[in-house]
Amino acid sequence: MDKKKWIKHIPLLILELVVLVTAIGILYVTLKATDSKTGAEKVNLKEENIAVNPQVKEKVEKKPQEGVQEENKYTGIFNILFFGVDARDGSLGRGNRSDTIMLCSIDMDKHEVRLVSIFRDTYLNLGNDTYNKCNTAYAQGGPEQAISMINMNTDMYVTEYITVGFKGLKEAIDALGGIEMEITETEISHLNNYQSTMAAEMEVDYTPLTKAGKQTLNGLQATAYCRIRYGGGDDFRRAQRQRDVLIAMMEKAKTASIGSLTEVMNAVLPNVQTSLDVQDIIPVLGMIGDYKVTVSDGFPFEGMRNGGTIGTKGDCVVPITLEENVIKLHELLYEEEDYEPSKELKEFSKVVEADTEGRLRY
Repeated sequence: MDKKKWIKHIPLLILELVVLVTAIGILYVTLKATDSKTGAEKVNLKEENIAVNPQVKEKVEKKPQEGVQEENKYTGIFNILFFGVDARDGSLGRGNRSDTIMLCSIDMDKHEVRLVSIFRDTYLNLGNDTYNKCNTAYAQGGPEQAISMINMNTDMYVTEYITVGFKGLKEAIDALGGIEMEITETEISHLNNYQSTMAAEMEVDYTPLTKAGKQTLNGLQATAYCRIRYGGGDDFRRAQRQRDVLIAMMEKAKTASIGSLTEVMNAVLPNVQTSLDVQDIIPVLGMIGDYKVTVSDGFPFEGMRNGGTIGTKGDCVVPITLEENVIKLHELLYEEEDYEPSKELKEFSKVVEADTEGRLRY
């Protein structure tokens, strides 16, 4: 949808986003003035600095604009990128590697949300024609380079983002009264180890888990759960845990009162940086929609990825091939059959293949 139309009708957009992004505080980002001392950090991105593959940009600009169908009803797909950073000094911009990279695609017509994690160790073009683990892009050039990296390696056209610090995730979950998660026996020790480390850094107490099974996790426990990458599954399972926590927060937010949501947003606001600029959202805070998460997956996709040590870059996740992964991504997000990747994407795919040839595990 044309960006100007989205901005014009943003309050209703946020109404439909609220189910998902309450989990990381976007509602309160839109509620507070961004220049407040207690407000979120507002970043005005320069779109000319955000790379989009030329063929993709041309295709989008030629597409007939979608807009209002009737009063209070909108159409189209809105994409936004979520970054999670483990900033020890409270900074949320350049200089931090993004531990979490997640593409959120909201289908306004079908009332569906699709979540796709981009594995942080994936070997990709960093948005400047150098290749490395993709989470390096945020550290090198902040959100502009990280968004460019995603656009170039996926044939997407995303211009909006939200970054949240792990402290904000912890406090938001506590404000919701915790979330229910299924914990395995193997995960208990790793979860408690992460809790212990974070508690020491934050100078707070923590409550160790003592049993497996379905149980209510507090903010520190749930954040520690998000960080587990041991006990099987490595970073692939870790990214799945992050999506599971986000979905659990979404479900809890559906039943929360306006007061509880406001408390959540108050808690997370100081730990958020975003390109969004929205006002006058209070009237719709209590109107949580009926959106459902219909896709929860990771990129590169299972069965279409490999791993290997790539020179000085270390152990990386490698798409086989990037081109085929992008075809599947567009099928998941847009239900496009036989998507034809851009010529730029095909070139990036060839470079990844050449750089990783003979270095893969199998």
